Amino acid sequence: MKLVRAYDKLINLGGFPFGEEPLIIAGPCSLENYERMAETAAFLERENVRFLRAAAYKPRTSPYSFQGLGAAGFEIIKKIKAEFNLQIVSELVDLSVLDLFRESVDIIQIGARNMQNFATLKAAGATGKPVLLKRGFGNTVEEWLYAAEYLLGAGAETVILCERGIRTFEPLTRDTLDLGAIAYAKKITRLPVIADPSHAAGRSDLVLPLALGAVAAGADGLMLEVHPSPSESVSDDEQAIGFSEFRALVKKAREVWRAAR
Repeated sequence: MKLVRAYDKLINLGGFPFGEEPLIIAGPCSLENYERMAETAAFLERENVRFLRAAAYKPRTSPYSFQGLGAAGFEIIKKIKAEFNLQIVSELVDLSVLDLFRESVDIIQIGARNMQNFATLKAAGATGKPVLLKRGFGNTVEEWLYAAEYLLGAGAETVILCERGIRTFEPLTRDTLDLGAIAYAKKITRLPVIADPSHAAGRSDLVLPLALGAVAAGADGLMLEVHPSPSESVSDDEQAIGFSEFRALVKKAREVWRAAR
């Protein structure tokens, strides 16, 4: 197996002190409207969280589910960027709108369903922007790391690996968060590795223990679904946590992160 290349360059995440604190990316599952996004952005700033997830496009298993605001969502993203000191993380699903990502997005996310969409990987890498690469729910660690190689080979300066759970026989959670994959990826690469316990759990009451387990296993950070009113979220409301839950989770995660290093 060819290992993902070990980069000694400083992580290019807009001055974020990587290695001094856990990387926290948070926000609603999908970009719904300006008011909710602005409320979330203001809260995250107060909590010293610097990265806002803002999915204008939302690939869904069911064609009848909310697919995101599309290109119109980028008007909201631009307004949020002008008003708040946050970096935007957004999922790229359509190469025809890649220019919008070049202009307005700080970290391009490649979702689980596109982890082996090689044209998308090459195009995202060629932008030179940091790319967050989620592991596909049916993919091996080796395939995940090869996908990272595609990004690095195309020109991505920074790739963030994200473990978001894999599909197993266990129906209790949506997917099974693979803590071993986190530990292994940290062992053989110098790429940052984070976890998305929200998607793995599929239920809000398990997000906290999965998040702490991931950090204890060596994760450099977390991607979390947080919403001003979780029960009103238009996407994946069962797994979203509220502001008070988020505050308590991040506090504990930072404590575990320090203890594990």
